Amino acid sequence: MEDSFTGTLDRIDVKILRILQADGRLTNAELAGRVNVSPATCHRRTQRLFDEGFITGVRAEIAPAAVGLGALVMVGVVLDRSTPESFAAFEEAALGLKSILDCNLVAGDFDYLIKIRVRDMADFNKLHGEKLIALPGVRQTRTFFVMKNVKENAHLPF
Repeated sequence: MEDSFTGTLDRIDVKILRILQADGRLTNAELAGRVNVSPATCHRRTQRLFDEGFITGVRAEIAPAAVGLGALVMVGVVLDRSTPESFAAFEEAALGLKSILDCNLVAGDFDYLIKIRVRDMADFNKLHGEKLIALPGVRQTRTFFVMKNVKENAHLPF
């Protein structure tokens, strides 16, 4: 696949990003060996990739069902007004709900599409009745229970 991005990345930087995206647990020495540079060079480059915002974090991927959050729900949200103030109020409130994994302003039938993890349908029903419909400016929600994850959290295709 041909590189489809622009920026200040050379082939070594791209290789570092691809390898870390696949396995963020590598030590600097292991990463340096795979990239074929010295550990000092690898550390300097990796630090620059963090500093310049190419790498935004490193974290473990947790199996949702193993921690009691087996139900994945997508919710389309329509606000009662399309103003910068109503969007800001909704976004600030959505940031405060830990059940919301992703919240995206979208074009189309909804203003926002949110991704939520809960224990089960009863857990979602409680969240919906107590929190979601009470978010600022919410006029309507449309709920989609995910029956099967076909592809989730895939690596960026670069």
